[in-house]
Amino acid sequence: MNITFKLFASLTDYLPPEARTSNIMALDVPTDASISTIIAPFGMPEKLVHLVLVNGVYVEPADRLTRTLQEGDVLAIWPPIAGG
Repeated sequence: MNITFKLFASLTDYLPPEARTSNIMALDVPTDASISTIIAPFGMPEKLVHLVLVNGVYVEPADRLTRTLQEGDVLAIWPPIAGG
């Protein structure tokens, strides 16, 4: 199944080089893959996977181990952001 995967801010460094300028890539994932399974190959430290959205809806950390996606979903991830 195909989904859109987006990483933001410093997380774009974990994307393949050809996807870093747009921060978006298409992924073909198994239908039973959880969010955690999908992001594991990218090697992001867990503490940097802060804000996770599926189609713009926040996914709680506890749900990321079991939540699966549907064809065409958009998985977007942001690191913790500090500001002043």
